[in-house]
Amino acid sequence: MSELARLTRAAHLAADGTAAGARAALDALPWLVSAIRDDHDADRFAAWGRSTAIDENTGTAVIPRALFEEVHARAGVAADWPIGNAGVLHCYGYLLSLEPTPYGLKRERWIESTLARACRLPPDAFHPWREAPTLLTRATAAASALLASPAAGTTQAVDGRETRLALGATRGPSALAYAVAPHAGAAPLLITMFPVADASIALTDFRAAPRLHWNAA
Repeated sequence: MSELARLTRAAHLAADGTAAGARAALDALPWLVSAIRDDHDADRFAAWGRSTAIDENTGTAVIPRALFEEVHARAGVAADWPIGNAGVLHCYGYLLSLEPTPYGLKRERWIESTLARACRLPPDAFHPWREAPTLLTRATAAASALLASPAAGTTQAVDGRETRLALGATRGPSALAYAVAPHAGAAPLLITMFPVADASIALTDFRAAPRLHWNAA
């Protein structure tokens, strides 16, 4: 069985919404358990801000509450449903999400090659089952590099909190990274990273709507 097939099978275990299903889903993926433990031990989740598990496009939970609680518990990160750590949710919770969105499954950014190629990385650069470094480590490095040196981007204040958008191109297909300060006066923390079909449209839409985006909380 391929790693993708194993991941899909685990996602179906978690989809029953029970604590037992959530535990079984994670335990079925030793590489995921190991990655979460490694990221916890290295305090890597601290680079990521707050995110909601309720998708802004669908209004539904991206993952079941039981899985939300289990993955945060294993990461050793405090969370209060539906608000949790963006690194836990976007890197690891999304892997086990079967909730359809207008843009496909949340895990596709890591499983497919579009984001990796937009970051000028090998096609499998974000495959979560790869050996160390962890997916969170790789995503943190790529998003941080993009935010540090974007081809296009902008900064906005939302309720006094600095938000930053970074794009890897000025137009056409691009990687997008987004960071939000946890409170006024603080430095922005990572929220998400994903590919977009047209960087110029993403930038225009972002500027037109000064609010928190992409499930930031």
